[in-house]
Amino acid sequence: MNANYPRHIVAVSAYITNEEGEALLVKAHWRKDTWEPPGGQVEQGEALDGAVRREVLEETGIEIDIHGITGVYYSASSEILSVVFRATCGMSEIKIQPEEIFDAKFIALTEENIEKYITRPHMVSRTLDAMQAKESIPYET
Repeated sequence: MNANYPRHIVAVSAYITNEEGEALLVKAHWRKDTWEPPGGQVEQGEALDGAVRREVLEETGIEIDIHGITGVYYSASSEILSVVFRATCGMSEIKIQPEEIFDAKFIALTEENIEKYITRPHMVSRTLDAMQAKESIPYET
C-alpha cells in the first residue's frame, strides 16, 4: 500500500428530534462522562445517509428521517472527518442495544443546558451548529 494513501476515518452522527422537540442523546460505554448525538463510523462503500440511519437504528432501535447535513468537521490529530446530519423521528420508544451503548434518552436540550449533558467541547459546538442551523447543506447519494 502506498504510504501517502489517505487513511482518514469518516464518521457520521445525527441531531435527532422527536415530535416534542427533544433531542435524542446517547452515552457510549467508552465515553460515559458525556451524552452525545448517536452515530459512528462509516463502513467501506457505505453511503453517509445509510451509515447514520444504520448507526442510530443499531444503537437505539429508532428509525429516522434525514433532513440534511448541518456541518462537516475534521480532526487533524485523529484524522477523522465527521459529518453531522439533522433528522427527526416519529417514535420516542428507545430500545437500547447494550452491546452498542450504555444509555439513551430524549432530552429537552437548549443552548442554556447543553453543557450539563454534553461535556466534550467539540461535541457541544457541533450540536449547537445543528440546533441553530436555519438550513441544511444538500447531499446526494
